Amino acid sequence: MSLDPVLLEDIINRSLREDIGTGDITTLSIVSENHATTGFIRAKEPGVVAGLDVAREVFLQLCPDISYQARVKDGERLVAGQLLAKVEGDARAILTGERVALNFLQRLSGIATRTAYLAGLIAGEKAKLVDTRKTTPGLRVLEKYAVRVGGGQNHRFGLYDAVLIKDNHIKVAGGITGAIARARTLAPFCMGVEVEVESLEGVEEAIRAGANIIMLDNMDLAAMRKAVEQVGGRALLEASGGINEETIQAVAKTGVDFISVGSLTHSVKSMDISLDAGEVKPIPGVNI
Repeated sequence: MSLDPVLLEDIINRSLREDIGTGDITTLSIVSENHATTGFIRAKEPGVVAGLDVAREVFLQLCPDISYQARVKDGERLVAGQLLAKVEGDARAILTGERVALNFLQRLSGIATRTAYLAGLIAGEKAKLVDTRKTTPGLRVLEKYAVRVGGGQNHRFGLYDAVLIKDNHIKVAGGITGAIARARTLAPFCMGVEVEVESLEGVEEAIRAGANIIMLDNMDLAAMRKAVEQVGGRALLEASGGINEETIQAVAKTGVDFISVGSLTHSVKSMDISLDAGEVKPIPGVNI
């Protein structure tokens, strides 16, 4: 798993400009130029870490000479108090970048932690946990990366890389059959078509119309089991809608192929991570 360095650079650049603006007034007024410090980044609670390279990019954009040493790898399970990384160098850069770096680390680790927990609940079942497009605008690539780090899989990244016919598309098209037929006129022949249905009648119509994937939207367990029997392997089935830790195991046991959970990204609790700075000292050999 890796992040596109060009996209990462742009996201970090925008985030730093948003936070710093015309300058970090507090740090510039308190910390002298050409002073160094060491920052220790630690987990304050257990979880799964994600975003270490994102935090590195924050500090390096502020000062290319900063030393950033990760002590763990993305995807590792942490205990409270564990050291994640040590950052050394220009004190102004470290203090200025602290909040942006931690914001990314905390949110991405929160997503990875939640994903790992839910994926663990259905381990052993054929159903795979997937995310949705319910992500923070501008941060989708990072949040979906965190889902993969946590052991989940990515659904489509955007409107451009997969056909997913939702309820409003069906209304505009006048029905499932018409919507699928119209979608196939533009979609590449190698791209499958997924359609959202709310009933077993919708499942049957989607099968007849040639859907490759059928999303079972907010169906109860009994209906899901019937849908699995009804489809008989002719299409993949995705369960969606309000699924959480209390229901995900039962949903997986119905025999569906995928379970999409929007809360992996849209309402996840960030992990508690801190940066503690050491003593600020002049950089050896530099005139102040």
